[in-house]
Amino acid sequence: MKEWNQIKNKQFAPVYLLYGEEDYLLQETRQLLIKHVVNEDELDFNFSVHDLSDGASLEAAVEDAESFPFMGERRLVFIDHPVFLTAEKKKDGQESTAALEKYISSPAPYTVLVLYIPVAKLDERKKITKALKKSGVVIEAKNLSEHDLKGWIQSRASASHVKIEDDALEKLVSLTGANLFMLSAEIEKLALFSRDEGVISLKTVLTLTPKSVEQNVFDLIEYAVGGKIDQALDLYHDLLKQKEEPLKILALLAGQFRLIYQVKSMTEKGFSQQQVASRLKVHPYRVKLAQNHARFFTYDQLAQIIQLLAQSDLALKTSSGRKEMVLELFLTRLPDIMKNKSNTGS
Repeated sequence: MKEWNQIKNKQFAPVYLLYGEEDYLLQETRQLLIKHVVNEDELDFNFSVHDLSDGASLEAAVEDAESFPFMGERRLVFIDHPVFLTAEKKKDGQESTAALEKYISSPAPYTVLVLYIPVAKLDERKKITKALKKSGVVIEAKNLSEHDLKGWIQSRASASHVKIEDDALEKLVSLTGANLFMLSAEIEKLALFSRDEGVISLKTVLTLTPKSVEQNVFDLIEYAVGGKIDQALDLYHDLLKQKEEPLKILALLAGQFRLIYQVKSMTEKGFSQQQVASRLKVHPYRVKLAQNHARFFTYDQLAQIIQLLAQSDLALKTSSGRKEMVLELFLTRLPDIMKNKSNTGS
């Protein structure tokens, strides 16, 4: 990201607008600014955060930005959760942005002001949003496409002085569910282990990287719909031994099947993987996995499964018996539903 390189080279803009739905990239950019704008021994004097969701005042934040730095060259001021940039309505009325608009038109040369909000979309109609996009540096932290995600992983591995084999990369993404926080930690661990060889292999990934709960649920579906009910039940019991609650597993199953239904419908209407991800507000990699599953289901089958999940949810919440039996019953009934091909199209 060119903005990251500029920050590392201390080429700062006076105003940044930082928003998006990829939390890891938001946090990474935030930490880069904190690390490079103000020296560590000056943080107590020249770094401040005004969280508007916690009652902070926008006008006070602007006044802070206008104040001269104390015993240093620059001030770093964050304005967190400026919901006035979105279509969201504040309960206590809309906050005046006049002071901020005036500041943006002529920002203090000794301050780096950052507006930070973890949302996918801003209200482009608003005057303040237009002003920020015109005069400030905008950094949008989007969910990475599959291609960009692989490039990001290769870049992180390279920064740790190792390469990663293609099949190892694929498996790493599938095990972590494209979660950048998990990926970052796993790459660091895998790189350290593979330092002597200089290459992260598939064997190393399989040995050292644990499956996420989401990936285990994905495997549950694979086994059950493929008629491998013994393997599905073994995996389910392993999750119970790991202290995963049946209700949580059921919720993840329900979410995945709803996603499969939605992705199947939108894909057949001609939407691209990226368009589906954007509209459903999920990671493109999850859409890819759902598309792979959707090919094996009819709409009737998915409707039956979703109805069965709803019944299982009710049983889990009202049963006084062995709750783990509810999901066992659901898993054993999936193959029977898959055998029913009465509706192979829409």
